[in-house]
Amino acid sequence: MDKKILVVDDLHPVFKESAIALGFEVDDRPLITRAETLAIIKDYVGIAVRTKFRIDQELLSLAPNLKFVARAGAGLDNIDEAIANEKNIQLINAPEGNNDAVGEHAVGLLLSLMNNFRNADAEIRNGIWDREGNRGYELKGKTVGIIGYGFMGKKMARKLSGFEVNVIAYDKYHTGFTDAYAREVSMEEIVKQSDIVSLHVPLTKETRQMVNEEYLYHFRKPIFFINTARGEIVDTQAILANIKRGKILGAGLDVLETEKFPILGEQPWFDELKSSGKVVLTPHVAGWTFDSYRKISEVLAQKLTEIKL
Repeated sequence: MDKKILVVDDLHPVFKESAIALGFEVDDRPLITRAETLAIIKDYVGIAVRTKFRIDQELLSLAPNLKFVARAGAGLDNIDEAIANEKNIQLINAPEGNNDAVGEHAVGLLLSLMNNFRNADAEIRNGIWDREGNRGYELKGKTVGIIGYGFMGKKMARKLSGFEVNVIAYDKYHTGFTDAYAREVSMEEIVKQSDIVSLHVPLTKETRQMVNEEYLYHFRKPIFFINTARGEIVDTQAILANIKRGKILGAGLDVLETEKFPILGEQPWFDELKSSGKVVLTPHVAGWTFDSYRKISEVLAQKLTEIKL
């Protein structure tokens, strides 16, 4: 069987160049449709994807020669991992490639919320000069609770190290990870101490809708809330309800439980979300910088050297 890789998404050319150097034949087809992919996937040992479509049971059942899936990004939630594992299909991803981007974006959302950048900018553009109404908060001395201390959580903690904050972190699946940038704590300590909460967990059956009314109820202090992980982890209506109550002082959301238009605009909570002055929204771009575009492909290319065919 030829060592053929199908690239179905927009990856930096360095991935193709490196794969060819390793002896692979690469079909770089970023405009290919899912239907076209299903028709030809039987001919490939590898597929490289970003977010175009799910690598699900249907696709995997039509790929008898597939040995690996290369996910150009951090999460694997658009891949049916259970089926892939059953078929001994290796999965590689690249959280090392965009963790700097995610960490910086999360800090940017936080600073914007705490200093009212969005509202202040809009008011000045509309002839309003309101210093008192845009008085902000300082990060120094605050306690930042990081949920999930993998590549993204660790990078967030490191980015915060110059702000003289107290960083605490909880990770259900890792222990003994206290380092120079964060102290490992229990979830009970997170909800007692945090002034700021930042999510860095993958989307799984366990984390889907994890942040809901019950979850937020336990926090002792009003918090700033940041989500650069996955939108489906959060119940958006619970966020909005807690903003109204003053339990959430501001929310920076790079991801939403429903994304892209027109379907986003049809959600019952969208009008309230877009009109809230205490929410900053970005279109799932935290990990998608000009720099990470290349770094993700470099990481994937390096991991190709470890693939067993």
